[in-house]
Amino acid sequence: MKVKILRCSSLPNNLLQLLSTSAASSSPSLSMAAPRSLVVETGDRLLDRDEEENMESPTGKRFKVEKFPLPRWEFVAALGVFLVFSSGLLCIYLTMPAAEYEMLKLPRTLADLRVLKDHLASYARVYPAKFILGYCSTYIFMQTFMIPGTIFMSLLAGALFGVVRGLFLVVFNATAGASSCYFLSKLIGRPIVNWLWPEKLRFFQAEIAKQREKLLNYMLFLRVTPTLPNLFINLASPIVDIPFHIFFLATVIGLIPASYITVRAGLALGDLKSVKDLYDFKTLAVLFLIGSVLLIPTLLKRKRIYE
Repeated sequence: MKVKILRCSSLPNNLLQLLSTSAASSSPSLSMAAPRSLVVETGDRLLDRDEEENMESPTGKRFKVEKFPLPRWEFVAALGVFLVFSSGLLCIYLTMPAAEYEMLKLPRTLADLRVLKDHLASYARVYPAKFILGYCSTYIFMQTFMIPGTIFMSLLAGALFGVVRGLFLVVFNATAGASSCYFLSKLIGRPIVNWLWPEKLRFFQAEIAKQREKLLNYMLFLRVTPTLPNLFINLASPIVDIPFHIFFLATVIGLIPASYITVRAGLALGDLKSVKDLYDFKTLAVLFLIGSVLLIPTLLKRKRIYE
């Protein structure tokens, strides 16, 4: 390792003199000029003191990662899509009777959901078409732009429409919202996913590469089980080149078990104490069992290949 003494105005004079004296005593060939900068040579690269501190500092390592990843044109495109959806929701909102405005808000707790359900029950009976249009538009909007709270919308469907109609509504809206999110992510999603979930994205890419021949079975397994969040799957699927027809089929079929559990729980909304009660150990075990059954064709094919 070589040590070169150059001029650095940021070092105190007494320290500069000490460095100059010690360098001269250790090697007569070193220049006796006033040192300006301390440079550490490692291999073929010279690192000055500031670079070395930036490399060692956590903020220096993460500076580029923490910067918002979207270029300007992609941000404008996403904002345009958001405004189009928002305008549609506003038009639906303005068609409602003025008396309904006060109680309308996205539920964040079960208590909010119970109040909203009691308030909307009569409106859904009197204006079923308007209510379903507003419900579907809101659900798809939330799914497209990754707004949390769709589980409350699923519970509301069960409470107002029963199991059969509620399940149909939830699966339809969840699939439409996931498909919309898929195409939005295809446009602007790659930098966002790399920014938010770099490790999960690498894991997902590796698994997709291994499961390419039985991709539908693997995607069904991911949709049925809570192995990866549905939000992440919606965003990452176009980035890892999952074809849309496979994504669509896996979403339609794979969301049915979890949606059924949620919609059925909406029938007993008054007895539900917490959202966490929806997915207890028994429910999760059933979902993983269903997902494992969907992977059987893939496992059998692997076995025949090895034999």
